[in-house]
Amino acid sequence: MTWIQLRLDTHPEQVEALEDLMLASGSVAVTLEDNADQPVLEPAVGETPLWRQTRLTGLYPADTDIEAILAHFPDELLEKCHSRVEILEDKDWEREWMQHYQPMQFGQRLWVCPSWLEPPEPSAVNLLLDPGLAFGTGTHPTTALCLAELDGMALNDQIVVDYGCGSGILAVAALKLGAVEALGVDNDPQALVASRDNAQRNGVDADAFPVALPGAYDSEAWQARADTVIANILAGPLIELSPTLLHLLKPGGTLLLSGLLNTQAEGIIAHYASELSLRIASEHEGWVCLRGERPA
Repeated sequence: MTWIQLRLDTHPEQVEALEDLMLASGSVAVTLEDNADQPVLEPAVGETPLWRQTRLTGLYPADTDIEAILAHFPDELLEKCHSRVEILEDKDWEREWMQHYQPMQFGQRLWVCPSWLEPPEPSAVNLLLDPGLAFGTGTHPTTALCLAELDGMALNDQIVVDYGCGSGILAVAALKLGAVEALGVDNDPQALVASRDNAQRNGVDADAFPVALPGAYDSEAWQARADTVIANILAGPLIELSPTLLHLLKPGGTLLLSGLLNTQAEGIIAHYASELSLRIASEHEGWVCLRGERPA
């Protein structure tokens, strides 16, 4: 099926009214995106920040009379917009994504391979992945940094915690690299489903990879149990969760933190300084991975 896209480049104060008009006029979906390469990082709770130049894209059936629709939009709104109409050929978007997701190598030993493709190096440590609805494919710099760090670590017989596990990619990678048990924690139930599926796909026994919502695992049993704790989330949660992450980490254990821009690293390092000394272990495209060892 063919669709028509109506694109309106506008300013934040007009977005809500234009979005309502698009939906009321028959748009089956409206998306908002940055139109000026302006990052919006870690909004406060309850905030929905918009870019100074925002693009709204409304998707309409192919037989829609866009000119008639625009005629019903108030002139005072359209005068401040740049509008554009495009034909959008329908695609099998799942297959389109699958076509562009290819095997990737991290470090010396580890490959992350889409579950529908053959691993390019059968003798390597191959992690077969289908992320489902959860974050974590290896394509984002922060995930890539964590995977490369894990590849370079001696994980044999270790116990690992992946806090904010998403697709389970980091925990399963640790298990494939020699860890004997990993706890996955995430506040999104879909992430727990994806983590379980990816563990099974890689031959990981369910007992070796328990997954749970925050607060739903046995905190007392996991106190100071993990040789390595990984958290690839955001700067704010890494500060808020520091007591939890440190509670899980045993003396002499390694803490890996990512989801951070290089401009945020100094604040995180300072926050954890009383418990352990963090350093920038690796950096890519402005994102960093911090690493530190808790004193024995």
